[in-house]
Amino acid sequence: MGSDSENRHGSPSAGPAGAAAGDSAAARPANADAAEQGLGWTGDDPAPAPPAPAAPAKPRGKLDAYFQVTELGSTYRRELMAGTVTFLAMSYILAVNPSILGDEGPLGALGIPTQAVFTATAVAAVFGTLVMGIWARYPIALAPGMGLNAFFAFTVVQSMGIPWQTALSGTLLSGIIFFVLAVTKVRERILDSIPMQLKLAVGAGIGLFIAFIGLKNAGFVVASEATFVKLGDLTEGRTLLAFFGLVVTVVFLVLGKHGAVLIGIVSTTVLGMLTGLVELPDGVAALPRGLDQTFGQAITHLPDAFTGQMIVVVLTMLFVDFFDASGTLIGVAKQAGLLDEQGKLPRAASALAADSVGTTAGAVIGTSTTTAYVESTAGVSAGGRTGLTAVTTAGWFLIAMFCYPIFAVVASAGEVTAPALIVVGVLMARSLGEIEWGNLEYAVPAFLTIVLMPLSYSIANGLAMGMLFYPIVMVARGRIRDVHPVMWVLMLVFLGYFCFLAE
Repeated sequence: MGSDSENRHGSPSAGPAGAAAGDSAAARPANADAAEQGLGWTGDDPAPAPPAPAAPAKPRGKLDAYFQVTELGSTYRRELMAGTVTFLAMSYILAVNPSILGDEGPLGALGIPTQAVFTATAVAAVFGTLVMGIWARYPIALAPGMGLNAFFAFTVVQSMGIPWQTALSGTLLSGIIFFVLAVTKVRERILDSIPMQLKLAVGAGIGLFIAFIGLKNAGFVVASEATFVKLGDLTEGRTLLAFFGLVVTVVFLVLGKHGAVLIGIVSTTVLGMLTGLVELPDGVAALPRGLDQTFGQAITHLPDAFTGQMIVVVLTMLFVDFFDASGTLIGVAKQAGLLDEQGKLPRAASALAADSVGTTAGAVIGTSTTTAYVESTAGVSAGGRTGLTAVTTAGWFLIAMFCYPIFAVVASAGEVTAPALIVVGVLMARSLGEIEWGNLEYAVPAFLTIVLMPLSYSIANGLAMGMLFYPIVMVARGRIRDVHPVMWVLMLVFLGYFCFLAE
């Protein structure tokens, strides 16, 4: 840096003359050289007015004007390509969601009919993504969310013993409440009431919970009477198949390839078929079926959702979806350069409302919470800037709806989808690095939240413990004024949960 400074301001050995020369040079107008060459303003003439800003390009038709394709510097071709990339990055949910919620997966007879889950997943993705693309006009796709589908299956249905029909009713209620919050100013107060450290802890805890499920499905960890869990048999065929899938997925993820999770699933499926570990599909295409078993169940069983146990379920779904959606929307919009000068999300109410409409519709159709997907950043990195990207993604989900025989094979093989769960867990756990571990008033509730989710096999238990301890440690620290009134209310709610409802 020293030599650069000397070259710009004159050599130190130049003395006063050098300094004078430097001062003279510094006093010259920035465009003096250009003026001397007849290219610009001279010091004797009035300074020219700054050039007028370039007029924005005119839209080419009503569709262009509505989606602001030209205004945002995009093209129809680029939007179509971006929507395709987004679909490839998140289409794994068509296989993973049925494997988690379906009756051919770990839930067995407690689960939703697998084909119905597949169809509901696709329909919810199509509907939610279209609403986001057409109404909110953002390049963000929606589908049943990872994390809340695990909460639905393993905490609500399996651990709490709540029928899946009633669980859908809880999802419906959370979506309706979310919509009310989204279209009113209450959303800002709620967002400000929950400390960021707990939000980060919830995301990380869900990540560990999902990863634990993946490790279990892969056979990497198994039950043990002596130590609760232990390392599984890594020489077993299905475990080796899952290990292969994990390696492929991680390699492509590290290389920055869009659709790394999908590539891992496809590679594992093909190898599994070649080795006889995965069944061959009965066909390639089939008409969508199964919604007659799930459609409207959330409405029919709505009276069953008004219990003390379901209050905690609805609050957990609402909390996770509300803050996950907010973070995803802002993160994707930031990458796309769509935030305003204050760093806020334009049309935030419409975007959050679109997310809540997706959840509400998904529950009525027959699947767990539908939410914005962070994989939408794949499409944004491919140039997507408008709602046409989302519309394109919805179109691909509509086509995939007719490919159930292929996805059914994947959904029934836990070792095939296990790598996806592990990798998603890793990505969600990255928020661990943002937690202020040096401050015990944050570290204690965050740690309890994170650890209890996988160890108690319940997202609700971890969330409740964190909410319970946060006000306690803040009071002990002498920071009672920093505790929002909403946190005191949540503390009492979750205290009641542990006393009367938790199992």
